[in-house]
Amino acid sequence: MTRTLLFLVALLAVPTLLVAQDSGPKIPDGILYQPDIVFGKGGDTDLALDIARPEQLDQPAPCVVFIHGGAWRGGNRKLHVPQILEFAKRGFVAATIQYRLIPTARFPAQVEDVKCAVRYLRANADKHKLDPSKIGAVGFSAGGHLVMLLGVMDKADGLEGTGGNPDQSSKVNAVVAFFGPTELGASDIPARSVGLVNDFLDSTKEENPDVRKTASPITYVDKADAPLLIFQGTKDPLVPHTQAFLMADAMTKAGMPGRIELLIGAGHGWDQPELNRTIEGTAAFLAEHLK
Repeated sequence: MTRTLLFLVALLAVPTLLVAQDSGPKIPDGILYQPDIVFGKGGDTDLALDIARPEQLDQPAPCVVFIHGGAWRGGNRKLHVPQILEFAKRGFVAATIQYRLIPTARFPAQVEDVKCAVRYLRANADKHKLDPSKIGAVGFSAGGHLVMLLGVMDKADGLEGTGGNPDQSSKVNAVVAFFGPTELGASDIPARSVGLVNDFLDSTKEENPDVRKTASPITYVDKADAPLLIFQGTKDPLVPHTQAFLMADAMTKAGMPGRIELLIGAGHGWDQPELNRTIEGTAAFLAEHLK
């Protein structure tokens, strides 16, 4: 495969999750949808999110942040507007967020940006009627990698950036990752994905092995981390299911809560009926740990 084709595969990994919004999203009754809210800065770039919630809330609601995939170089937060509207119907405050993409910005810009979004939400909890102690994150592919970092990294681990609200924590309280890589320096990364990782980290493994450790969720696992659910296909050509095994081993040794679910024969994304089942599983996991 060419790198262009690899990019398209990664970008379109979950096609049935992506709903065309040519005429704008259809807002369900009783839901407040606020698009294009600037939440901070990524370098000189204004970063924005879209947020949805029930119009009537008697008390602060748990929040869930959606992070798109696309090999750290493609995709758009608008792809997950249907999901934030759906989760708002389920009683969550839900946001889909922007982060800088390569080659314009390389690691750790993407991590800094998603951390900035979580800090913004906590700093503006009253405004958006969310509970700052109950923030979850859901991500797909590269977004799965980023949400895992949100769940395992503490402020002392770094990569906070300077995007805003430095007094707030960027660590989330529950994570669901769909086929996200867990250890970027591992030998099981397939040849077709090595170039994508090299571009993200702006170096090869030989040139800078340490940056792969810094960028890998598995590096930061400990007992106090957020509960984590990983959905992973066993025939994924970009992120092998052994990446999930590596994370499961690290979680077991550390006593970190969560589980790994393998979808036998599934690739880098899946269609119905597994799609609905895994989305329902996502909602149940977040409700268990946030509600």
